[in-house]
This record gives sequence, structure tokens and C-alpha cells, in this order.
Amino acid sequence: MSSVDEVSVEAARLGASEPKGVWTGERYLESLMDGRRVWHEGERVSVVRDPQFVGPARYLASLQDRQSQPPLRDSVTDASESGMRTSLSYLLPHTREDLDRKALASHAWMETTFGLMPRLPDFMSNVVVGLWDFRSRLAKVDRRFAENVEWFYEHARGNDLVLTHAIGDPQMDRSVSVKDNPDMALRVVDRSSDGMVVRGAKQLATLAPYSHELLVYLSPTYARRDLPEHVCWFSVPTNAEGLNLLCRPSMAGRHPVIGDLADRFDEQDAMVFFDDVFIPSHRVFLLDDAEAALEGYWHLNKWALYVGQIRFHHRLRTTLAVARLAARAIGVDSFREIRSEIGEIAQYVEISRMCLDSMLRDASPTDYGLWAPGPTLAMDTFAAQVSGRLTEILIKISGSGAVMQASASDLEAPLLRDLVARYMSGCSVDAEGKAAVFRLVRGLVGTEFGARQHIYELWNRGDPVRNRMSLADAIEGIGDVERAVLDELADTSTLSDV
Repeated sequence: MSSVDEVSVEAARLGASEPKGVWTGERYLESLMDGRRVWHEGERVSVVRDPQFVGPARYLASLQDRQSQPPLRDSVTDASESGMRTSLSYLLPHTREDLDRKALASHAWMETTFGLMPRLPDFMSNVVVGLWDFRSRLAKVDRRFAENVEWFYEHARGNDLVLTHAIGDPQMDRSVSVKDNPDMALRVVDRSSDGMVVRGAKQLATLAPYSHELLVYLSPTYARRDLPEHVCWFSVPTNAEGLNLLCRPSMAGRHPVIGDLADRFDEQDAMVFFDDVFIPSHRVFLLDDAEAALEGYWHLNKWALYVGQIRFHHRLRTTLAVARLAARAIGVDSFREIRSEIGEIAQYVEISRMCLDSMLRDASPTDYGLWAPGPTLAMDTFAAQVSGRLTEILIKISGSGAVMQASASDLEAPLLRDLVARYMSGCSVDAEGKAAVFRLVRGLVGTEFGARQHIYELWNRGDPVRNRMSLADAIEGIGDVERAVLDELADTSTLSDV
């Protein structure tokens, strides 16, 4: 390589395990017991045993079982040449028909999870598709980077890897650069014929404690580095020596009696600490070249950003369904103002659906050969813009119901249940049914889980201000419209130098 000595990629392939295809739930849970260093509230935890992690782990395992069985199996997997089932998330779309199949598979996943688990494995699998397509550009930096990408794609697809990415710098002092403090960004501190050693930290790795490997690259905010040693793309197993995951406080496992949306959908977010972690040469995809890193971010995410919009569409549908149920449960569904609010959510659902269809119609081959959807930038800004409005509407419809409802224990308490049944029922629904609906409302708008969903929607596609600034100059033909406005509508005699 240009910065790492020659290494045999073929030897690395021979050393890898035989592909096993899609997971079963049991095998997936076993794969997480690999010695990984996951930290939570100051203690090292097992994600398959700790009560604040085991719920989402088991839910992810249940999804693995479902993809192995009809009817979901035929929607999200395909038989490879060897007969082994592989995920359509990893399908390389060489044709428009391939791209349509991938979109249908993503819809199946997001419908199954109600759009409430943004970093389903489907997302990162599509980032790997983008990495594969970008390999010829990486070959211009060093041909071995492209060879490494080809190996990694086959490795990830053949083993149906659950991946996360770590692409942001730790939130330290944003007023200084890596020249002032090299610890502000991950960097290469040693290179040899076998690989490299990296030191530093990355944020914010969503799904990290439940993943098999991390894909490390750079968001556009950080791609243009002052020092080349801070530009590095690579993959690393989650249990690598020297790699530590510091998870935020879990939202799962807090309500063993009534349960919570977080018990299934809290995918976790983590800081990743690289304490002099060794990265073998065959896992290195780019070094030193900031221009390639910046160009590559947008290319890697062409498919994943579309998947993210499919997920947001299904979150919108879920929000619409909950809003309708809540309004009906308290008899306000026919009120003019409430119907208008519900109609606003329905409007967002339809805008999202039409844009998804349009982006597929605008699909075209990339410069490197695969078919990719049309740009998502407008919908990326739209999702960040309306996410908070969804919360406002649900709160307005629900009123105090988003705060006060009987718990399952209240409904079973002998001295309470008659009072609850009499005074906490709804419109054509008993107290138990009403409480179930409004627990959903509270989960979406009145909990840490709901707040985190909104924060994710604001920031996961990048800085919303930067995205809107980019969109301002991205409208096709707007220069021609400007000239036509001046020529045909404006009184140019009064204009000096516009």
C-alpha cells in the first residue's frame, strides 16, 4: 500500500472462517458472547445477560429467526450460488430490478420494526454496498485498498455480519484542531508490513454493543484533516484487543411489569475507545487521502440514506396509527381541529411515500457501475424538520393521557381495579385498552426513548443546517429560472448588478 507495506489478501481470506449465511436467533446470541468489552454505568456488562441489554439483544435475535423462516425469509433473503441464504441487504444492485428488490426488502424490515429501530442491520449492510461500489476510486489511491474492500464485502455478506459505523470525532473542544490536540480524533500511531495501530476515540456508534464489527470512516465534517495520519478507513471486530465500548445509560429493562418500547428497540449508542488497537493490513480501506475520504462518504451512503428514508416513512405510518388510536380512545377523532392534526401526519406519510417512489424512478448507474437511488438530500432535511412536529401533534391529541394512565399492576390490584375501570375507561374501550394505547403515546413522546428518537432524526443524516445549505444550490435548472425571471418578469431597467 502507499502507506502500509505489502500484505497477502489471499492469505487473510484463507484464514477467515467459512461463510455461514443468515443467522438464527440462537447462533446470533452466541456470537455476542465473544469477550467484547462493553461498559455501562461504570461496569463491564454482558449484552446477552445484563437486564438492561438483554431485551434488545433477544429482539434482534427474534428478527434473525424471522428472516430464516417464511414469510419474511423470501422478502429479505436470497439463495446464493451455493444454495446458502444471504441477505438482500448485501445485494449489489447491478440492475434497476436489483435495486427494486433491495427497496422491497428494506420496506419489509422497516414495516416489521415499525420504523422504530433506525440502525437495523439493513442500514449498514447498504453502506458496505456503497464501499464495494467505491472500490475502483480507492484503487487509484492504492490497488490493495480495493482488494481489501472486495474481501470485506464477501466476508460481511457471507457471514451476514451485523455492523455499526463510527465516523464522528469525540465531542471535546471544537474550537481547536487536531494539530493542537491529536487526541481529538482517531489517528494511526504505527505502521508495519502486517498492519497499523490506531489510537483515539470515535462517536457515536449506534448498535455497537450488538454488532460483530465496526466500519470506521469519516463524516464530511471531519474528512478534510490537517494531518494525514487522522485519515483512515478500516474494519475491526467488536471484540478486538484494546477496543472498549462505553454505552450511554440504557433505556431498556426499566419496567419489567408493563414493558416498554425501549425493551425491544433501544439499539444503544456508544463511544468507542481505541487503546492502541492493531488493524491487520487486509482490513484497511483508505489511508492519508482526505479528498478521497470526503468524496467517499457521500458515495458509501447513497443506498443507506435511502434505507433511512424508508425507515422514516414507516415511523410516520406508526405515528399516524397511534394518533388515530389515541383520538378514538377518548372520543375526539371527529373533532375538526384533531382531524386536521391527524391529517397533517397523513400528509407527511404521503409526501414521504411519493418521494421514495420518485427517488427510485430517478435511479441511475453510478460512475462505478451499481444502480443507486436518486438523491435523498431534500427528504433528509424534511425528516429533521418535521420530527419534532410529530411529537407536538401526539401531545396535543393525547393531553394528560400521555402522562397519566393505569399500569398493569393497577389494573390487577383488588382495591383499585373497580375504580380504574369506572373512572379511567375511554370511548368504547375499557381502561385496560385505553391504557395500552396511551402507553404507546407516552413511549413515543414522554420517555427518554422518544426523546432519543427525535435527536436521532435531527442529526443522523448530518448537520441539518449544512444539508439545507447544500440543498439551496442543488436544485436542477434553478439558474435558468433566475435568468427567465429577470428577462420576463422583472423590470430590469431598475436593476443595477443583480
